[in-house]
Amino acid sequence: MNDKPPFPILRWISLLLILVSVVLTNLEIKAYRRAQATYPQESVIAGIPVGGLDHQQASERLAQAYLRPVEVHYAQAVFLIDPVATGFQLDLDGMLAAADAKQTRQTFWKGFGDYLWDKPRPAVSIPLQVSFSEDQLRTFLINEIETRYDHPPTPPFPVAGTTTFRPGVPGTTLDIDKAVTAISGAFYSPTRRVVNLTYSQADPPGPSMVNLQVLLQQIIQLAQFDGIVEVYLTNLQTSENIHFVYEYGADTPPPLNVAFSGWSTIKIPIMISAFRRLSEPIPAAAMNLLQNMIELSDNAAADRLAQSVIDQYLAPVLVTQDMQTLGLKDTFWGGYFYPGAPLLQKFDTPANTRTDINTGPDPYDQTTPADLGMLLEDIYECSQTGGGALAAAFPGEITQSKCQQMIELLVGNDIPQLIQAGLPFSTRWAHKHGWADEYPDGLIHTMGDAGIAYTPGGNFVMVVFVHDPVQVVFDPVNALVAHLGTAAYNFFNPPEP
Repeated sequence: MNDKPPFPILRWISLLLILVSVVLTNLEIKAYRRAQATYPQESVIAGIPVGGLDHQQASERLAQAYLRPVEVHYAQAVFLIDPVATGFQLDLDGMLAAADAKQTRQTFWKGFGDYLWDKPRPAVSIPLQVSFSEDQLRTFLINEIETRYDHPPTPPFPVAGTTTFRPGVPGTTLDIDKAVTAISGAFYSPTRRVVNLTYSQADPPGPSMVNLQVLLQQIIQLAQFDGIVEVYLTNLQTSENIHFVYEYGADTPPPLNVAFSGWSTIKIPIMISAFRRLSEPIPAAAMNLLQNMIELSDNAAADRLAQSVIDQYLAPVLVTQDMQTLGLKDTFWGGYFYPGAPLLQKFDTPANTRTDINTGPDPYDQTTPADLGMLLEDIYECSQTGGGALAAAFPGEITQSKCQQMIELLVGNDIPQLIQAGLPFSTRWAHKHGWADEYPDGLIHTMGDAGIAYTPGGNFVMVVFVHDPVQVVFDPVNALVAHLGTAAYNFFNPPEP
C-alpha cells in the first residue's frame, strides 16, 4: 500500500507558479514605482515637455529653458542679460510640487491596476510660476545698458575765437518702456531668447547759457578792450539769465551793477512814464514826440514830451519815482536835456555809491544794465500777456496795447550799429542806444545799447554797456558790441547738425 499523497508534482507546480507570480508582481510593482517617478507622456510644465522625465531631469530642463541668458541686440552692440541678475526667479519647487500632487490623487492599487492594463496615465499641465519685478529690470537697463550703450546728444559748443557755435550732434536713446516689454517677454518664453531693442534718435539740445557767457567773455578778451564791459542777457522763453562784468586787467571781475551814464537809454523810462499818463488812443502830438525821442533820439523832443505829458517842472523826478516804484533803484533822471538845465535832485544809488569801481557817471541820468534789462523784460511781458510788473505797478495805466506801442517805437530806432550791427538784417530789434561827447574833453567814455531781439530760435533781452576812462573809440567798440550781438543770436539760432 502506497502512503504518499497523489500527484505531488502538482503541488510543486502550484508553489512554483505562486512564487513566479509573487516575483513578477514585485517586478511589476518596482516597474510601476519607477514609472511613477517620471511624469506621464504628454505632460507639460511651463510650456516645456517633461513626459518620461523624473523630478531632477524636469527641473534641469526647466532651468535650462528659462534661466539661460537672453541675447540682446542694441544698435551695433550684442550682449547677454542673465534673468537672475534682473530679479527673475523661477519657482521650480512650486511647479514640480504641483505636478507631483496631480499624479498622487488616485490610490496605489488603482494606479497599479491601470499600469498592469497598460492604461496611460493622465498627462499633467502646470503653468509657468515665476517671481519677477519689471521695476528691477527697468533699473538694470538704466544703470547697465543706458550708461554703456546710449550715445547722448551733444549740444552746440562755442568755437573759441569766433562768434559761432559748433553744431550739436544727435544721439541715440534707449526706449526703456519698449525694452522692458520685449525683454520681459523673452524671460517668459522658453524659445524666444533673442531680443532686438529699439532706440529713438535724440536731437541735440540747445547750447547752455554757461557756454554763451564763456563765448561772450572770450570775445571781449580777444578784442582787448581797455576798460569795463557789463553784459546782461535774458532768455525770454526760460527766464535764464547771464550777467557779468569784465574789467581789463582785473585779476577777478568786479561785482555786478556798475553805475553808467544812461545818456539816451534813459528815454526808455521816460517813454514808460509818458505812456502811464496818456490815455488811448494816444494823441497825435504826443505820439510824434515819442517817435522823435525814440526813433531819432531827439533830446528836445524828450524834454517837450516830459514837460507836456508828465510835469512841466518836475518830470525827471517823477520818472525816477516811477522807476523806483518798479524796484529799479539804480536808474534815475535828474534834470532835463536842454543845455544849462538845472539838476533837480541828486540821487545816491547802490550802484553809484560803490567805492570799488567808478565810471564817473553823469549826475543827470544813470542806470545799470540789469535795471534796463529788467525794464525791457517788463515791457515784453506786458506786450505779450498784458501782465507783469508794469501792469501790477501801474494798474489801469499801463496796458497791453500801450506796451505793444512801446515795442513798435523801439523797433523804429533802426541804426545798423552796436548790437543791431551783429544781427541778421531781418531781425526785429526793439532797442534804445546811448552815447555822448562828454564834458570836459568832448570824448566818448560810455556807450550803451539795450533792446529786445525777436529771432526764429527764441527772443532775448540784451544790454551792453562799455566804459573807458581814456576814450571809447567808436569803430573798434562798435565792432566789439556787434560781435557780442552776433554771438547771442547764434546761441538762440545754432547751426543745424
